Amino acid sequence: MRAIAISEPGGPEVLGITELPDPTPGPGEVLIAVQAAGINRADIVQRLGFYPPPPGAPDTPGLEVAGTVAALGAGVDAWSVGDRVCALLAGGGYAELAVAAAAECLPIPAEMSFEEAAGLPETVLTVWSNVMQRAAIQPGESFLVHGGSSGIGTSAIQMLDAFGCPVYATAGSAEKVEVCQALGATRCVNYREQDFVEVLLEATGGRGIDVILDMVGGDYVDRNIQLAAVDGRIVNIAYLQGSQVSANLMPVMLKRLQLTGSTLRAREPEFKAALVAEVRARAWPWLDDQILQPVIHQVFSFAEVSEAHRVMEASTHIGKLILSWE
Repeated sequence: MRAIAISEPGGPEVLGITELPDPTPGPGEVLIAVQAAGINRADIVQRLGFYPPPPGAPDTPGLEVAGTVAALGAGVDAWSVGDRVCALLAGGGYAELAVAAAAECLPIPAEMSFEEAAGLPETVLTVWSNVMQRAAIQPGESFLVHGGSSGIGTSAIQMLDAFGCPVYATAGSAEKVEVCQALGATRCVNYREQDFVEVLLEATGGRGIDVILDMVGGDYVDRNIQLAAVDGRIVNIAYLQGSQVSANLMPVMLKRLQLTGSTLRAREPEFKAALVAEVRARAWPWLDDQILQPVIHQVFSFAEVSEAHRVMEASTHIGKLILSWE
Protein backbone atom coordinates (compact mmCIF):
# COMPACT_ATOMS: atom_id res chain seq x y z
CA MET A 1 0.00 0.00 0.00
CA ARG A 2 0.97 3.64 -0.35
CA ALA A 3 1.53 5.56 2.86
CA ILE A 4 3.11 8.78 4.07
CA ALA A 5 6.45 8.34 5.79
CA ILE A 6 8.47 10.74 7.94
CA SER A 7 12.03 10.37 6.62
CA GLU A 8 13.52 12.12 9.64
CA PRO A 9 12.33 14.67 12.21
CA GLY A 10 11.95 18.07 10.58
CA GLY A 11 9.82 20.39 8.50
CA PRO A 12 7.03 19.52 6.08
CA GLU A 13 9.58 18.53 3.43
CA VAL A 14 10.42 15.31 5.34
CA LEU A 15 6.99 13.89 4.44
CA GLY A 16 6.67 11.72 1.35
CA ILE A 17 4.80 8.78 -0.17
CA THR A 18 6.35 5.36 0.32
CA GLU A 19 5.31 1.71 -0.05
CA LEU A 20 4.55 -0.32 3.07
CA PRO A 21 3.20 -3.84 3.61
CA ASP A 22 -0.57 -4.08 3.80
CA PRO A 23 -1.69 -4.30 7.45
CA THR A 24 -3.86 -7.16 8.70
CA PRO A 25 -6.66 -6.72 11.23
CA GLY A 26 -6.32 -8.65 14.46
CA PRO A 27 -9.08 -9.86 16.76
CA GLY A 28 -11.61 -7.11 17.39
CA GLU A 29 -10.21 -4.96 14.58
CA VAL A 30 -11.27 -3.91 11.09
CA LEU A 31 -9.21 -3.04 8.04
CA ILE A 32 -10.31 0.24 6.46
CA ALA A 33 -9.72 1.17 2.83
CA VAL A 34 -8.92 4.81 3.53
CA GLN A 35 -10.48 7.43 1.30
CA ALA A 36 -9.58 10.46 3.43
CA ALA A 37 -7.67 11.34 6.59
CA GLY A 38 -7.85 14.33 8.93
CA ILE A 39 -4.79 16.41 9.78
CA ASN A 40 -4.24 17.30 13.43
CA ARG A 41 -1.68 19.31 15.41
CA ALA A 42 -0.47 16.03 16.87
CA ASP A 43 0.70 15.03 13.38
CA ILE A 44 2.84 18.16 13.22
CA VAL A 45 4.40 17.45 16.61
CA GLN A 46 5.06 13.83 15.62
CA ARG A 47 6.72 14.98 12.39
CA LEU A 48 8.99 17.25 14.42
CA GLY A 49 10.07 14.27 16.51
CA PHE A 50 8.39 15.21 19.79
CA TYR A 51 5.30 12.97 19.87
CA PRO A 52 6.11 9.34 19.09
CA PRO A 53 3.17 6.94 18.59
CA PRO A 54 2.13 4.80 21.56
CA PRO A 55 3.65 1.30 21.80
CA GLY A 56 2.24 -0.96 19.11
CA ALA A 57 0.87 1.87 16.94
CA PRO A 58 2.19 2.41 13.39
CA ASP A 59 4.93 5.00 12.81
CA THR A 60 2.83 6.45 9.99
CA PRO A 61 1.06 9.62 11.21
CA GLY A 62 -2.69 10.10 11.13
CA LEU A 63 -5.23 9.86 13.96
CA GLU A 64 -8.53 9.82 12.07
CA VAL A 65 -9.73 8.34 8.79
CA ALA A 66 -12.83 7.73 6.72
CA GLY A 67 -13.35 4.94 4.23
CA THR A 68 -14.95 1.54 3.77
CA VAL A 69 -14.45 -1.64 5.75
CA ALA A 70 -12.19 -3.90 3.66
CA ALA A 71 -11.77 -6.87 6.04
CA LEU A 72 -12.84 -8.02 9.48
CA GLY A 73 -10.69 -9.39 12.26
CA ALA A 74 -11.77 -12.35 14.35
CA GLY A 75 -14.81 -11.74 16.53
CA VAL A 76 -16.04 -8.61 14.75
CA ASP A 77 -19.77 -8.73 14.08
CA ALA A 78 -20.72 -5.05 14.48
CA TRP A 79 -19.50 -4.15 10.98
CA SER A 80 -19.63 -5.70 7.51
CA VAL A 81 -17.26 -5.44 4.57
CA GLY A 82 -18.27 -2.38 2.55
CA ASP A 83 -19.63 -0.36 5.47
CA ARG A 84 -18.79 3.35 5.37
CA VAL A 85 -17.00 4.24 8.58
CA CYS A 86 -14.83 6.90 10.15
CA ALA A 87 -12.47 5.91 12.91
CA LEU A 88 -10.19 7.10 15.67
CA LEU A 89 -6.63 5.75 15.42
CA ALA A 90 -3.48 5.84 17.53
CA GLY A 91 -1.56 6.22 14.25
CA GLY A 92 -1.42 4.98 10.68
CA GLY A 93 -4.09 7.14 9.08
CA TYR A 94 -1.92 8.62 6.33
CA ALA A 95 -2.14 5.43 4.27
CA GLU A 96 -4.32 3.57 1.79
CA LEU A 97 -5.16 0.95 4.41
CA ALA A 98 -5.48 1.38 8.17
CA VAL A 99 -6.35 -0.94 11.02
CA ALA A 100 -8.81 0.33 13.63
CA ALA A 101 -10.44 -1.18 16.67
CA ALA A 102 -13.98 -2.08 15.66
CA ALA A 103 -15.23 -0.38 18.83
CA GLU A 104 -13.53 2.89 17.79
CA CYS A 105 -15.35 3.16 14.45
CA LEU A 106 -18.41 5.28 13.77
CA PRO A 107 -20.88 5.13 10.86
CA ILE A 108 -20.72 7.85 8.25
CA PRO A 109 -24.09 9.58 7.74
CA ALA A 110 -25.62 8.74 4.37
CA GLU A 111 -25.31 12.20 2.82
CA MET A 112 -21.80 12.92 4.11
CA SER A 113 -18.64 12.64 1.99
CA PHE A 114 -15.56 10.73 3.10
CA GLU A 115 -13.66 14.02 3.25
CA GLU A 116 -16.19 15.55 5.63
CA ALA A 117 -16.33 12.42 7.78
CA ALA A 118 -12.55 12.27 8.10
CA GLY A 119 -12.66 15.52 10.05
CA LEU A 120 -15.02 14.22 12.74
CA PRO A 121 -13.54 11.53 15.02
CA GLU A 122 -10.65 13.37 16.66
CA THR A 123 -12.51 16.66 17.11
CA VAL A 124 -15.87 15.35 18.30
CA LEU A 125 -14.38 12.72 20.62
CA THR A 126 -11.87 15.20 22.06
CA VAL A 127 -14.57 17.76 22.82
CA TRP A 128 -16.92 15.18 24.32
CA SER A 129 -14.21 13.60 26.47
CA ASN A 130 -12.89 16.87 27.85
CA VAL A 131 -15.95 19.11 28.07
CA MET A 132 -18.90 16.77 28.61
CA GLN A 133 -17.08 14.12 30.63
CA ARG A 134 -14.03 15.62 32.32
CA ALA A 135 -15.47 19.11 32.94
CA ALA A 136 -19.01 17.72 33.38
CA ILE A 137 -20.58 20.80 31.82
CA GLN A 138 -24.33 21.18 32.31
CA PRO A 139 -26.89 22.82 30.02
CA GLY A 140 -27.04 26.53 30.80
CA GLU A 141 -23.42 26.78 31.97
CA SER A 142 -21.20 29.14 29.97
CA PHE A 143 -18.45 27.71 27.78
CA LEU A 144 -15.35 29.26 26.19
CA VAL A 145 -13.13 27.65 23.58
CA HIS A 146 -9.84 29.24 22.59
CA GLY A 147 -8.96 28.75 18.94
CA GLY A 148 -12.61 28.82 18.01
CA SER A 149 -11.92 28.62 14.27
CA SER A 150 -9.81 25.44 14.54
CA GLY A 151 -11.13 21.96 13.88
CA ILE A 152 -11.64 21.42 17.60
CA GLY A 153 -13.09 24.90 18.01
CA THR A 154 -15.64 24.72 15.20
CA SER A 155 -16.88 21.37 16.51
CA ALA A 156 -16.94 22.59 20.12
CA ILE A 157 -18.99 25.68 19.29
CA GLN A 158 -21.66 23.66 17.48
CA MET A 159 -21.75 20.87 20.06
CA LEU A 160 -22.06 23.11 23.11
CA ASP A 161 -24.63 25.31 21.40
CA ALA A 162 -26.66 22.17 20.69
CA PHE A 163 -26.17 21.10 24.31
CA GLY A 164 -27.81 24.31 25.52
CA CYS A 165 -24.82 26.31 26.73
CA PRO A 166 -23.99 29.96 26.06
CA VAL A 167 -20.85 29.65 23.92
CA TYR A 168 -17.93 32.07 23.71
CA ALA A 169 -14.76 31.83 21.64
CA THR A 170 -11.51 33.56 20.78
CA ALA A 171 -10.04 33.83 17.29
CA GLY A 172 -7.34 35.79 15.51
CA SER A 173 -9.05 37.63 12.64
CA ALA A 174 -12.31 39.32 11.75
CA GLU A 175 -13.14 36.52 9.31
CA LYS A 176 -12.58 33.87 11.98
CA VAL A 177 -14.69 35.80 14.49
CA GLU A 178 -17.53 35.96 11.98
CA VAL A 179 -17.37 32.21 11.33
CA CYS A 180 -17.40 31.38 15.04
CA GLN A 181 -20.47 33.53 15.62
CA ALA A 182 -22.22 32.05 12.58
CA LEU A 183 -21.63 28.57 14.04
CA GLY A 184 -23.36 29.50 17.29
CA ALA A 185 -20.98 31.49 19.48
CA THR A 186 -22.78 34.22 21.43
CA ARG A 187 -19.60 36.29 21.35
CA CYS A 188 -16.21 35.71 19.74
CA VAL A 189 -13.30 37.94 20.75
CA ASN A 190 -10.53 38.85 18.33
CA TYR A 191 -7.60 38.31 20.70
CA ARG A 192 -5.30 40.41 18.48
CA GLU A 193 -7.45 43.48 19.11
CA GLN A 194 -9.10 42.98 22.51
CA ASP A 195 -8.38 41.50 25.93
CA PHE A 196 -10.62 38.45 26.07
CA VAL A 197 -10.65 38.45 29.88
CA GLU A 198 -11.94 42.01 30.03
CA VAL A 199 -14.47 41.54 27.22
CA LEU A 200 -15.92 38.27 28.51
CA LEU A 201 -16.10 39.37 32.13
CA GLU A 202 -18.17 42.30 30.91
CA ALA A 203 -20.26 40.05 28.65
CA THR A 204 -21.09 37.77 31.58
CA GLY A 205 -21.85 40.58 34.01
CA GLY A 206 -18.65 39.92 35.94
CA ARG A 207 -19.56 36.29 36.61
CA GLY A 208 -16.95 34.73 34.33
CA ILE A 209 -16.97 31.47 32.40
CA ASP A 210 -17.96 28.07 33.84
CA VAL A 211 -15.91 25.83 31.52
CA ILE A 212 -12.87 26.86 29.45
CA LEU A 213 -11.29 24.61 26.81
CA ASP A 214 -7.75 25.80 26.06
CA MET A 215 -5.25 24.70 23.43
CA VAL A 216 -2.95 27.70 23.83
CA GLY A 217 -1.29 27.51 27.25
CA GLY A 218 1.44 30.06 27.97
CA ASP A 219 0.04 33.22 29.55
CA TYR A 220 -3.49 31.99 28.80
CA VAL A 221 -3.21 29.75 31.86
CA ASP A 222 -3.16 32.73 34.21
CA ARG A 223 -5.74 34.63 32.17
CA ASN A 224 -8.10 31.65 32.18
CA ILE A 225 -7.86 31.54 35.97
CA GLN A 226 -8.79 35.23 36.09
CA LEU A 227 -11.77 34.67 33.78
CA ALA A 228 -13.15 31.49 35.33
CA ALA A 229 -16.37 31.66 37.30
CA VAL A 230 -16.74 30.36 40.85
CA ASP A 231 -16.55 26.54 40.69
CA GLY A 232 -15.23 26.88 37.13
CA ARG A 233 -13.33 24.17 35.26
CA ILE A 234 -10.37 24.82 32.96
CA VAL A 235 -9.32 22.01 30.63
CA ASN A 236 -6.05 22.09 28.67
CA ILE A 237 -5.65 19.82 25.66
CA ALA A 238 -2.53 21.47 24.17
CA TYR A 239 0.10 24.09 24.99
CA LEU A 240 0.91 25.84 21.72
CA GLN A 241 2.51 28.73 23.64
CA GLY A 242 4.26 26.49 26.15
CA SER A 243 3.48 24.46 29.27
CA GLN A 244 6.06 26.12 31.55
CA VAL A 245 4.11 29.06 32.96
CA SER A 246 3.89 31.50 35.84
CA ALA A 247 0.40 31.96 37.27
CA ASN A 248 -1.32 33.37 40.33
CA LEU A 249 -3.01 30.34 41.87
CA MET A 250 -4.78 32.18 44.69
CA PRO A 251 -8.03 32.44 42.65
CA VAL A 252 -7.98 28.66 42.22
CA MET A 253 -8.52 28.37 45.96
CA LEU A 254 -10.82 31.38 46.36
CA LYS A 255 -13.06 30.43 43.43
CA ARG A 256 -12.81 26.64 43.98
CA LEU A 257 -11.51 26.11 40.43
CA GLN A 258 -10.53 22.85 38.80
CA LEU A 259 -7.51 22.85 36.47
CA THR A 260 -7.28 19.67 34.45
CA GLY A 261 -6.34 18.28 31.05
CA SER A 262 -5.99 15.12 29.05
CA THR A 263 -4.73 13.48 25.90
CA LEU A 264 -6.73 10.92 23.95
CA ARG A 265 -4.18 9.15 21.77
CA ALA A 266 -2.58 6.96 24.44
CA ARG A 267 -5.73 6.18 26.43
CA GLU A 268 -6.58 2.53 27.01
CA PRO A 269 -8.83 0.79 24.45
CA GLU A 270 -11.63 0.30 27.00
CA PHE A 271 -11.84 4.06 27.59
CA LYS A 272 -11.90 4.84 23.88
CA ALA A 273 -14.56 2.20 23.20
CA ALA A 274 -16.81 3.59 25.93
CA LEU A 275 -16.25 7.14 24.69
CA VAL A 276 -17.10 6.20 21.10
CA ALA A 277 -20.27 4.42 22.24
CA GLU A 278 -21.41 7.47 24.21
CA VAL A 279 -20.66 9.84 21.34
CA ARG A 280 -22.50 7.60 18.89
CA ALA A 281 -25.57 7.56 21.13
CA ARG A 282 -25.62 11.21 22.18
CA ALA A 283 -23.72 13.37 19.64
CA TRP A 284 -24.01 11.47 16.37
CA PRO A 285 -27.75 12.27 16.02
CA TRP A 286 -26.74 15.94 15.72
CA LEU A 287 -25.09 15.02 12.41
CA ASP A 288 -28.26 13.45 11.04
CA ASP A 289 -30.19 16.54 12.12
CA GLN A 290 -27.47 18.80 10.63
CA ILE A 291 -27.09 20.55 13.98
CA LEU A 292 -23.41 19.56 13.87
CA GLN A 293 -21.58 19.77 10.55
CA PRO A 294 -17.86 19.41 9.86
CA VAL A 295 -16.17 22.61 8.73
CA ILE A 296 -13.63 21.79 6.03
CA HIS A 297 -11.13 24.46 5.01
CA GLN A 298 -9.35 22.56 2.23
CA VAL A 299 -8.86 19.06 0.87
CA PHE A 300 -5.37 18.10 -0.32
CA SER A 301 -4.25 15.03 -2.20
CA PHE A 302 -1.87 12.79 -0.24
CA ALA A 303 0.85 13.88 -2.68
CA GLU A 304 0.33 17.41 -1.32
CA VAL A 305 0.84 16.39 2.32
CA SER A 306 3.82 18.73 2.81
CA GLU A 307 1.81 21.73 1.64
CA ALA A 308 -1.09 20.68 3.87
CA HIS A 309 1.24 20.68 6.89
CA ARG A 310 2.53 24.13 5.93
CA VAL A 311 -1.04 25.45 5.90
CA MET A 312 -1.69 23.87 9.29
CA GLU A 313 1.43 25.49 10.77
CA ALA A 314 0.51 28.90 9.33
CA SER A 315 -2.78 28.78 11.30
CA THR A 316 -4.64 30.72 8.62
CA HIS A 317 -7.20 27.97 8.04
CA ILE A 318 -10.74 27.73 9.41
CA GLY A 319 -11.92 24.26 10.37
CA LYS A 320 -10.26 21.05 9.25
CA LEU A 321 -7.57 20.23 6.70
CA ILE A 322 -8.10 16.88 4.98
CA LEU A 323 -5.97 14.52 2.90
CA SER A 324 -7.68 12.48 0.17
CA TRP A 325 -6.53 9.64 -2.06
CA GLU A 326 -7.44 10.62 -5.62
